[in-house]
Amino acid sequence: MIYNHLLDLTKMKKDNLCVMALALLTIVGCNQTSQPSDTTPASSHEMDRTVLPIKEPSYPAITELDARKATPPPRFEIKAPENAPNVVIVLIDDQGFGASSTFGGPINEPTADRLASQGLKFNRFHTTALCSPTRTALLTGRNHHQNNAGAIMELATAFPGNTGIRPNSVTPLAEMLRLNGYSTAMFGKYHETPPWEASVSGPYDRWPTGSGFDKFYGFIGGETNQWAPAVYDGVTRVEVHRSPDYHFTTDMTNQAINWVSAQQSLTPDKPFYIYFSTGATHAPHHVPKEYIEKYKGKFDQGWDKLREETFARQKALGVVPQNAQLTARPDEIPAWDDHSPEQKKLFARQMEVFAGFAEHTDHEVGRLVDALEEIGELDNTLFIYVMGDNGSSAEGGPLGTFNEMMALNGVISEASQMMGHIDDWGGPNTFPHFAIGWAHATNTPFQWTKQVASHFGGTRNAMVVHWPNGIESKGEVRSQFTHVTDIAPTVLEAAGLPFPTSVNGTEQTPFAGTSFAFSFDDGGAPDRHTTQYFEIFGNRGIYDKGWTASTRHSIPWLMAENPPLEDDVWELYHVDEDFSQANNLADSNPEKLQELQALFDREAIANHVYPIDDRRAERFNAEIAGRADIMGDRTSLTLYEGMTGIMENVFINNKTKNYTIVSEVELRNANTNGVIISQAGRFGGWSLYMKDGKVHHDYNFFGLEHTNIASTKAVGAGRHQVKYEFIIDEVKPGSGGKCILYVDDVKVAEGQIPRTQPFVYSGDEGVDVGTDNETNVTDDYKEGDNKFTGKIIKVTVNI
Repeated sequence: MIYNHLLDLTKMKKDNLCVMALALLTIVGCNQTSQPSDTTPASSHEMDRTVLPIKEPSYPAITELDARKATPPPRFEIKAPENAPNVVIVLIDDQGFGASSTFGGPINEPTADRLASQGLKFNRFHTTALCSPTRTALLTGRNHHQNNAGAIMELATAFPGNTGIRPNSVTPLAEMLRLNGYSTAMFGKYHETPPWEASVSGPYDRWPTGSGFDKFYGFIGGETNQWAPAVYDGVTRVEVHRSPDYHFTTDMTNQAINWVSAQQSLTPDKPFYIYFSTGATHAPHHVPKEYIEKYKGKFDQGWDKLREETFARQKALGVVPQNAQLTARPDEIPAWDDHSPEQKKLFARQMEVFAGFAEHTDHEVGRLVDALEEIGELDNTLFIYVMGDNGSSAEGGPLGTFNEMMALNGVISEASQMMGHIDDWGGPNTFPHFAIGWAHATNTPFQWTKQVASHFGGTRNAMVVHWPNGIESKGEVRSQFTHVTDIAPTVLEAAGLPFPTSVNGTEQTPFAGTSFAFSFDDGGAPDRHTTQYFEIFGNRGIYDKGWTASTRHSIPWLMAENPPLEDDVWELYHVDEDFSQANNLADSNPEKLQELQALFDREAIANHVYPIDDRRAERFNAEIAGRADIMGDRTSLTLYEGMTGIMENVFINNKTKNYTIVSEVELRNANTNGVIISQAGRFGGWSLYMKDGKVHHDYNFFGLEHTNIASTKAVGAGRHQVKYEFIIDEVKPGSGGKCILYVDDVKVAEGQIPRTQPFVYSGDEGVDVGTDNETNVTDDYKEGDNKFTGKIIKVTVNI
């Protein structure tokens, strides 16, 4: 209406201008004092941020023909609230409460120390006890079962609470911020994409760039080789430039620094949100040698003594109360003194590598902090440094392992398999994980480890919060009960944003967490997050107003069948007075225990925790788990040259089955080289390839033993069929079988594979046609130089 008056006004004669202008001012004044209508430009009144995306204004039709004579309305632009801070969330992987120097641990982490000295330490912060569940709870502010992430994505089932599919009613924090005017980026480990959606076929809704992040650089699965990672830029698989000193944590940090520098250069008034999620310190423990050498000889005292030393430092720092007790080592975790001198030498090296890995990671976080300071944005950044997505991991087993894929398949490593790797532990020829005693020690002062959601050794993690422009308190400890679901509400409060009740037309599930911003400048404020359930693989617990009830059902490194859930024994702790869960009060206060057990039932039912599925390794098989499978009931898959990086969960499952691989190839000469098709790499997998014109098949069992069969004669130029057949000895996981090679239907080689990998080949390396990317299955060809020199017409895998 006002714009039409302005257009008419320009046509008035000059001597009537003042009169008409006065009249117009009266009209404008009336409009400005009235309530804004749907046609009022958004810039002239407060936006409604409770419904996202924010509705664009509608404008009245303009009747003026000539644009030079018309005045445009204000441009509609969504901006973050004034003074909204930047947000950086750093999430370290598999690092327990008692690991870092910041919380009394033996590992030097100067970046965390620096941020804590100018910020706050939170010593009662909790995670879910496992990777994907913690990450999805952090990214959305809802409990992990509300995200359908009751376990890691690769173990999803058909039951609500465990399907692996984040509901549309659970919009991530990144999307909320993006739709409110933030630039958003993620670097590192995601592990929130359903495994059957991790292909070029998508859908991409639950990839990072479909979950609110403008930029993503990192890996999709649960772990990656730090020397040879499987990296995506957005949704595109990319091969990184592999220099001798390449390390993924350094690479992702470079990417983050480059992105934020460019973002602030181009849009300095636009706040950013960075989710910086390292693959470290999850296995494989890969780190440059100079960091390992810093810790030479520093763990020769063993894990039991280290716990005592750490506990003393924790009390001196004030991160645990003076009346706290050091919990006893569970009987299932062996004593340091029960091992031989040779074993102790191996174990000490394992911890030296882990410590170097953690310090190296903190150094890279420090480079990001320094970059923010250099561009003048550190003080205006809410920087949340979460030191672990769960407790330190015991998944390496009693002795540790040089190849973590063995542990994930339920195969316990033997010391004799590892002693030859002491000197190169942490290097490219290992995929290592430390022994369970070190996991327990770096979770000091608590019981148990990662996966054990019933106890604080699995769920209590260190957290540092730094925000000079928003927090006056410096160098203090905060002891309010907090949970990973509290991070998203805290960020929204700091940004001055409301929780959106509707996003993209879907009513939103409310946050499960509560903001802990109230504690920033009030260390004595009472808790606001007063009740929280925990459950992973049947290990379950409940916190309520200073009490916990807990039952440890399964043990991470034991893949044997678990006892019946109804036989589990519950414990009771008054954690307001017993910081470390050292004194079990179940016998002396059975009424309180029963009250909390009933509360757990109610929370479990409300959050889709039931039915509980305590299986682990066997759930890697989609048929057993009952989850979605992109292959469905297909028994044949045809692939073509150039299809690379096909993740294991979108490839046809040939484990524990008879199968053939039939390839149609054209050879230019009798000296063909290179890979026809391969799966996984150095630490387990298989490859069908040619060398000097001869056909080979190599089966690599965890890097421990290779079964290689080959034709005796070179195959000449022309079109040929190369076929591999596997006939299993017994239909059970891990069974060996007969392997046979054919060229043009003529048998040219056969052999016997003694045993096979039962459930999974790799967490990141996939299937490649025409090459073998990342690490090579066999040393018969070179890494990065193994492309097939003939032409592959097609490759068909038949079950």
